[in-house]
Amino acid sequence: MERFITKSYSETVALAEDLAKHMPNGTVIGYLGDLGAGKTAFTAGLVKGLGMHADVSSPTFAICNEYKGNGKTLYHFDMYRIDGWDDLYSTGFFDYLETDAYIAAEWSENIYGALPDDALIIEILKIAESEREIKIYKKGENR
Repeated sequence: MERFITKSYSETVALAEDLAKHMPNGTVIGYLGDLGAGKTAFTAGLVKGLGMHADVSSPTFAICNEYKGNGKTLYHFDMYRIDGWDDLYSTGFFDYLETDAYIAAEWSENIYGALPDDALIIEILKIAESEREIKIYKKGENR
């Protein structure tokens, strides 16, 4: 597990941007963190690091936002309202896992059992207004 402290939105974006440059195609990311912790900011950094140019927004109402560019695709899910396997199937989540696209799932605690064993977990804790503790580890790794 790696731990980072970021002191601003731009530092959070920069951390994610650097991480994205080293992620293999098809990486699945599960976010853990409260409302306003910085999950969407982290996704903005991933998009930037993958060489895409897009305005990243929370997929709260759309369930899934799609970002494309630089020959890559990132699907950004919001699993907040997912309550069981039927709900998860209705999002098409399992179909997306069959592609080489990147997947970033907010509120992944709601679908933790469905995440692949090699999923990357990004846990974001809001320490202060602009300060975050960010833990990065593989699913199943001790925190």
